[in-house]
Amino acid sequence: MTEIVLMSDSRVAAVPVVDCGEELLDVRVGESLAVDPRREDGAGAFAHLRQGVLARLLKAQESLPAGVRLLFVEGYRPPALQRLYFERYSDALRADHPDWPAERVREAASRYVSPPEIAPHSAGAAVDLTLMSADGQELDMGTRVNATPEESDGACYTNAPDLPPRARDNRRLLGDALTAAGLVNYPTEWWHWSYGDRYWALATGAEHAIYGAWERT
Repeated sequence: MTEIVLMSDSRVAAVPVVDCGEELLDVRVGESLAVDPRREDGAGAFAHLRQGVLARLLKAQESLPAGVRLLFVEGYRPPALQRLYFERYSDALRADHPDWPAERVREAASRYVSPPEIAPHSAGAAVDLTLMSADGQELDMGTRVNATPEESDGACYTNAPDLPPRARDNRRLLGDALTAAGLVNYPTEWWHWSYGDRYWALATGAEHAIYGAWERT
């Protein structure tokens, strides 16, 4: 996709889902990935991904230059938590823009939080991540992970203009590795990548998504 298609776009919701039934795996098992605790929850849900997504992350990591690793921040997000995040952000937008109609609020909110009914995180298909050095320092990506469009003045967009050269190079390094492994980026969030969900299917021309919403037990 050359245009920025938001998660709220009806074309995303229209993609059919034929779930392949893959289980959610704990990315901490085997310690192959560095896992940041900032999104840790009591049940450890955040550290889970579908098997196919995890396999592709590990492949991407192998392609990175020496001294650079992926830093995993968040994967699976239970549907109820996704709904809470979306409602909270929507409420904040409504408070700041009381004149906006409901559809505009939904569209603006979807730049940062996916509508619950199609959210890739709730399918175990999406991952938020960044790059780190061998000594555990996060590389300069231009904004923090999960910076809102308002906070970052749009610098959270993957191809935002006027980024410092080092941040742009680091985003390119991350993007090249993940794209080669088969994942797709959500262009309003440089840190958000997915495989197998509806957004991935639309971006790649797949007939259907292979991962749908999952209620982890």
